[in-house]
Amino acid sequence: MKKILYTLLMMLLVGWGSMEACTNFIVGKKASTDGSTIVSYAADSYSLYGFLRFSPAADYAEGAMRDVVDWDTGKPLGQIPQVSHTYSVVGNQNEHQLTIGETTWGGREELEGDQGVDYGSLIYIALERCRTAREAIRCMTDLATRYGYASSGETFTIADPDEVWIMDLIGTGKGKNTVVWVATRVPDDMICAHANQARIQQINFRDRKNWLYSKNVISFARERGYFSGKDADFSFQEAYNPYDFTGLLACEARVWSFFRHFSNDMDRYLDFASGKTFVESGGKNPGERMPLYIRPNRKVSVQDIKECMRDEYQGTPLDITQGQGAGPWQSKLRYGGLTFKLDSVSYCYPRPTATQQTGWSYVSQMRKGNAAGGIFWFGVDDAACSCYVPIYTCLTEVPECFRQGNGDLYNYSQTSAWWQFNMVANWAYTKYDRMYPIIAEHQKKWDETFNDMIARVDKELAGQATPEDMQRMANKYAASMCQDVMDDWRQLEIYLRTKFIDGQERKEENGQFRRNDYGEPTGPNRPAFPEWFLRQISNEVNHE
Repeated sequence: MKKILYTLLMMLLVGWGSMEACTNFIVGKKASTDGSTIVSYAADSYSLYGFLRFSPAADYAEGAMRDVVDWDTGKPLGQIPQVSHTYSVVGNQNEHQLTIGETTWGGREELEGDQGVDYGSLIYIALERCRTAREAIRCMTDLATRYGYASSGETFTIADPDEVWIMDLIGTGKGKNTVVWVATRVPDDMICAHANQARIQQINFRDRKNWLYSKNVISFARERGYFSGKDADFSFQEAYNPYDFTGLLACEARVWSFFRHFSNDMDRYLDFASGKTFVESGGKNPGERMPLYIRPNRKVSVQDIKECMRDEYQGTPLDITQGQGAGPWQSKLRYGGLTFKLDSVSYCYPRPTATQQTGWSYVSQMRKGNAAGGIFWFGVDDAACSCYVPIYTCLTEVPECFRQGNGDLYNYSQTSAWWQFNMVANWAYTKYDRMYPIIAEHQKKWDETFNDMIARVDKELAGQATPEDMQRMANKYAASMCQDVMDDWRQLEIYLRTKFIDGQERKEENGQFRRNDYGEPTGPNRPAFPEWFLRQISNEVNHE
C-alpha cells in the first residue's frame, strides 16, 4: 500500500460537511456465519444522548393522529393519520425483525426540504407499521410523497430476516415537495456499507425484482440540469450527491475500511477513498470507484461487525491514532474538529467509524425461524471504548441504564450507561495508547461472555409456555446483563483513574497496586514521551 502522509494533509475542501454523521454496515444472509441478516448503525452527533428507544405495540381508534417531530431538533412538524395498529419497536428493530438505519449525505443544498416528514420520523413510522423491508420502502416513500420531505439527502438501510435493501433519497426543494429516490436489494451473498455519501450509481431499470425507484429519478435531474446524457449512463450519486473531497476522505474511506476487512483487493481503491486522485486531478476525477457491494472472502459474524464498528483505520495510512496530530499518547481526539484553516490553507484529518461523538450504536441481528426472535446488540458512546449488550427484541421493559429520561447531555446520572461509558472513554483519550488496551480486554471479556450465552438464552426463551413468559424472561436477562456491564465499567473507571492519576502510571504486582514493606503506596512509573515527540520539543527545552 502506498504511504500517504495525512498528519496535516493540505487539501482543497469544497463544501466540507458535518463530521458528526453516521455509518452503516450490511451483511446478506448468505454472507453471514449463521444465516442471519446483519446491519449496523452509529448515531454520531455531539447533540445525541445514548438511550434505547422503545415503543410498545398499540391499537388506535379511527381518526387518531400521530405527531411528527423532527428527530434532530425536536421541532413539531405536524400530524398525520395514525394506523389502527402499530408494532412494538426496540431501538431500530421491530417485533417482526425489520430494522432501519441511515446516514445523512445532504446532497444539493437547493433540494433540502423544510415541510412534511423528516428522515428520522420516516424510520420510526415505518418500523411501527411495516413487517418487511419492501413494505417499509413503500411506506417511507409514500409518506414523503404525500406529506412532503423535511430533510436533506439520506441513504437508508432497510432490512428484514430475508432481504437487505439500501435506498438513496432526496427532496425536491423547500415548500411541500416530493422526493427522488432509488432502492436496490443487496445480494444475499454480499456485504455493503454507506457512510454519509450516496453510493448508488447506475440503475438496472429492467430488474424490477431487485430495483425500485421513483418515476422522476431521471426526469427531475434533467429538469434541474444535473444530468444530460443517455438514460443508461445515469448515476444517482453523480446527479444528486457529486463527489467532493469530503465525500471521499470523510465518508467513502469508512466504506473502504470496512471492505478491507473482508477483501484482499481493496488497496487499489485507497487513492479513491482517501481523495488523493480527486485532489491531484483538480477535482475532475475521483479515481476508480469502489463497488456498491462485494462478496466477502469469508463468512461474516456479528462479532466481526462489532469489531468493524470499533474501527479507527488501524494499520492503514489513515490511522487516526498516529502522527503529530494524535500527540505523544496517540489520541484520536482533534481539538477544534477534524478540519482547520491556517494561512488561508484548509487542512483535514480522516474521519473513522469509531468516534467520540457517537450517542449510541447497534448491530442488529435478524434471525429467520428463530423462536427467540431478533437480537439488537446495543452500545452507547464511542464504540471503540464501549461494548454491545444483546437485547432480545421481544422484551417489553428497557433496562434502567438505557432508559430514556435517565439523565441527558446536561444532567449526569449514576445509573446511566451513556455517562458511565463516556467517563471511561474521556479519561482514556488522555493516554489512549496506554489505556485503550486495558479497555479492549474488558470488551473482549464481555464479547466472549455474551456470544457464548446466546445459544443457552435462545433455548430458554423458546421453551417458555407463553409469549408473555418469553417477554418477562427477555426483560430479566436484559436487566441483569446491563447491570453486570455497568458494575464492571464502574470498577474499570476507578482502576484507570487510580492507575493513571496525575499523568503517571501506578506500579502493580500480582494484580494489586504495589505497596512498600510498610503498606504504603510506592512511587509511580513515569513513562517518557516517545523519542519522535522528544525530538520535536527538544528545541524548546533547556539543555547543557
